[in-house]
Amino acid sequence: MANSVEILPIGGLGEFGMNCLAIRYEDEILVIDAGLLFPDPHFWGVDIIVPDFQYLKDNRDKVRALILTHSHEDHIGSVPFLLKAINVPVYATPYTAAVLASKLDEHDLLDEVLIHTVRPKELVELDPFEIEFIRVSHSTTDCAALAIRTPVGVIIHTGDFKFDETPVCGQPIDTESLRRYGDQGVLALLSDSTNVERPGRMYSERDVIPALENIFDSAQGRIIVSCFTSSIHRIQIILDLAETFHRRVTIIGRSMIRNIDTAESMRYLDVPDSLLITPADTRRFAPHQVVMLVTGCQGEPMSALSRMAVDSHKQAKIEAGDTVVLSARQIPGNEKSISRLINHLYKRHAQVYDSTSGRIHVSGHGSQEDLKMMLEATRPKFFIPIHGEYRQLYQHKKFACSLGYKPEQVLLVESGDVIEIEKDSISVPGKIPIGRTYIDSTGIGKIEDIVVRDRKHLAYDGIIVPIITINKSTGKIENEPEIITKGFNIPYDDENDYLTKLSTLITQTIISSEPDERRDEALIKEKVRLEIKRFVQRRTGYRPTIIPVILEV
Repeated sequence: MANSVEILPIGGLGEFGMNCLAIRYEDEILVIDAGLLFPDPHFWGVDIIVPDFQYLKDNRDKVRALILTHSHEDHIGSVPFLLKAINVPVYATPYTAAVLASKLDEHDLLDEVLIHTVRPKELVELDPFEIEFIRVSHSTTDCAALAIRTPVGVIIHTGDFKFDETPVCGQPIDTESLRRYGDQGVLALLSDSTNVERPGRMYSERDVIPALENIFDSAQGRIIVSCFTSSIHRIQIILDLAETFHRRVTIIGRSMIRNIDTAESMRYLDVPDSLLITPADTRRFAPHQVVMLVTGCQGEPMSALSRMAVDSHKQAKIEAGDTVVLSARQIPGNEKSISRLINHLYKRHAQVYDSTSGRIHVSGHGSQEDLKMMLEATRPKFFIPIHGEYRQLYQHKKFACSLGYKPEQVLLVESGDVIEIEKDSISVPGKIPIGRTYIDSTGIGKIEDIVVRDRKHLAYDGIIVPIITINKSTGKIENEPEIITKGFNIPYDDENDYLTKLSTLITQTIISSEPDERRDEALIKEKVRLEIKRFVQRRTGYRPTIIPVILEV
């Protein structure tokens, strides 16, 4: 409708990851972010999960551009997959654009995509939209909120943010611009909900310095630091401390090397001369003169730190006397991997520090006071919590109402809901189809839902393969059926007894069949499968995959 604008969340509402939404006015669409989700361990063979972009594919002729708020994977990780489907211009801040360019190069898309770099306070004119990038603070650098002027009113999308007046890299959040829009009138605010359950203000990135400084001061041997490779503030702190304590720094891990090279080349990182050395060069220095910056703070099995902890890395290994610092939060679902990593580190007599050891990590997402400051700066007519699981979205609505917002002003929605906003009303008149696409990053590409379901089925219930030899002419069994099981929990103490019962069942099924049935391979396979299925379910409750094999002689 000409007097309304639609907001269409495609992912990221009701879950952490896959952040993507569209803003539509008549036949013009803007897309904000296109992130991915790292799967739980039970998604066997799935490396990443990206949104189903079917709605955008169906409306590809209406999509004007993709606008990116910052460089984290949950906001830009699925950009290559989106651009393969609809190639539109991309607008991003310089560092985000550089990180994206490297990603597009890996997908052989760099020469095919037009990337526009936009600095804070610059305007992007995409009629009927006008977008201003507003600088915000986060755990990486060059992050932006978006003020999107539409014919109906201004919509502000915060991206990920906190109010950090003393960032390590770059300038603090641009509160003045947020207040300027608040003074002019904001129709709707879409705000990060990640830490709404945490009271108070979120700490500044500088607040980790004292605890890390103490570690540097007390460590006698090598210091090995692992953090998120996008944590430019944290990396700068480590580099500065290394220089202060007269240590040299080596970098291990492809993504860590790439991100540091990118940030340094763009002057987002200040790397002192002669500070960096190669892994091979560390042998020329005493342990107390070395710092290693490595990937693997989440215990990823193939990361540098995990391989160093089990002596399988070609360039380095953990040694007795090392101090290992995990300067990152534990992402939900990674607890077991991180615990396993820490166990390996202790087995090699390393001293380990994580977020329970002191303030060696702070979040990049604002707590309640930060969220309050955002609402007070922008003073929106309508408020939509975004970026979080349902409980965070719910608590954010509750928190906004405690500040004086009426329940009808705060819309609690999930991915797929169509949000329609007019000058004086907000509603959810319908839904759009959404979903997930499973990706195998080894080169196979998209994995169909049914394949993932089959893998889960096999993992939980296993497989039974009866091999039956039948005389093609007579239809008689030539010898006793052979039964192979994989991943199937045989319920009897005597495995042979259970398999003998299955073998007898198969034999009886075939003997009781008509000769023509026995000579019909497809028919006899199905009869055997059904009999085994009933037998197993009746005695165990399991539903294994059953694949009869008929050998005709």
